[in-house]
This record gives sequence, structure tokens and C-alpha cells, in this order.
Amino acid sequence: MHGVAVASKFLAVGSAVPAAEANVGALATQSYANLAYGPQGLALLRTGTAAADVVAGLTAADPGRETRQLGVVAATGDGATYTGSGCHAFAGGVAGDGYAIQGNILTGRAVVEAMERAWRNGAELPFARRLVGALAAGDSAGGDSRGRQSAAVFVVAKGQGYGGTSDIVCDLRIDDHPDPVPELGRLLDLHSLYFDKPDSAAALPLQGDLATEVRAGLAVLGHTGDDTPGGLDAALGSWAGVANLEERMVPGKIDPLVLGQLRTEIAAVIPS
Repeated sequence: MHGVAVASKFLAVGSAVPAAEANVGALATQSYANLAYGPQGLALLRTGTAAADVVAGLTAADPGRETRQLGVVAATGDGATYTGSGCHAFAGGVAGDGYAIQGNILTGRAVVEAMERAWRNGAELPFARRLVGALAAGDSAGGDSRGRQSAAVFVVAKGQGYGGTSDIVCDLRIDDHPDPVPELGRLLDLHSLYFDKPDSAAALPLQGDLATEVRAGLAVLGHTGDDTPGGLDAALGSWAGVANLEERMVPGKIDPLVLGQLRTEIAAVIPS
């Protein structure tokens, strides 16, 4: 996977900073962002150009380079970061194996250092959560010295987007909010509920009392099927499509999170 997380005292920062392509890499253009860096950088990464060489090429051709920041990660290898001499203090970055972190108008270097620690310590987390965790660490260390306004996370992986028809795994934006990073975390929780792929091993077989409960509950909600396992799957799938949980369907089973949502919805329509 590749992706970018960003926060700033800037309206809709997610519309400007991130760019990423599955199996290619990711980049972030910051500080008087040059939006041409996105398509140009990805084009260079597609050719197998190393991250450091992408940074060198983009900035060398840019007369405004001294006011720019740029972070680039290729499909493999170390990331690369650049901070022009004209960026507003504090401005700086760090890079390492598979990552690049940079910021400007920060409260201090501690922000970047906290983000790097969180990234390096978060290897066991799902990728989007690892990105947002690093963002939250930087925010807690002081973040943007001007205050808070927007945040975003953008993640790509080949064929892992909605329904397997897209490479965009996650594209969440908080465009204008007094505390955008926690709000981004809240949306990521919802995204996980609706769109994470279910763990088939953890899913519960639709048999016995559980099948009876689910079938009866679905009928209350207006979703019925014939009295067969396939009919129950169809009824559950019908309800899940309305509830936006279709990505969590497992034939012959029910994801525990889906069961929890189903029970909540049934309880809301059945008088106690």
C-alpha cells in the first residue's frame, strides 16, 4: 500500500497535498504547494525512478523551489524529503525506509520527530491507521503553530478499493473543523466498519439459533428469503446493501460487526 496523511491550518488540505498510485508510490507537496508535482512525480515513479531522484528532478525544474516542501516514497526503498530555504519556520523533515515526513509553520522539530516515532512504532497497525496515528502524534506534539483546520488521509492498493473495482482504499477529508485530526480518526473508524474486508475465520456460521435469530430479525426489517441457507444469505445481503455493509458479507456466515449493527437496527424498531 501507499498513502499520505496530512493536517494543516489550511482549507481542504486534502485537495492539494496528497498524490498516490497503486504499485507506484506516493508524494506530498507542501508549503506553497506545487500541484504539478503530483502528476509529474507519479510519472517519474512509474519509470522506476528512485524517490530521491524524483525529488531532485521536480525541484530542479521549479523556479519556486525554495518555498516548497516535498515528500516522495517509491514502490520500494527509502523515501525522500525536501524543504526549501524559503519555507516558513519551523520547517523540516525526515525520511527512511518507505516513509517521508515533513512539515512547515510547525511549533518545532519535535512535531516531525513525534511523527517519525509513531510511524516506526506502528508497523503492526492497518496502513491507514498507521498514517493517521503518525498525524495524531505530530498534532499532540504541537502541530501547526497557527492552529487547526483540515486533515486528510489517502491510501491506494491495487484492486483493494470498493468492490474490487478501484485502487483507492481510503480517501477521507476533513475540510474545515476546529479539531480535524480526531475527527479524521472518527471517520476512519466508520470507514473501517463499512469497508474493511471481513475476517472469514472470525465470521459466525449462520446455523442453528443464530440463523433463526438473523432470519427473524431480517423479516422484521422487511428483508426475507426462502427457507434455505442461500435464501438467508440473499436476505442478509439485501439488508446489508441498504445498510452500506455489503463489503462485509461472507457467504454462509455473518461478520460479528455486521451482527452487532443488525441487532442495533432491529432493537430500534421493536418496542421494548
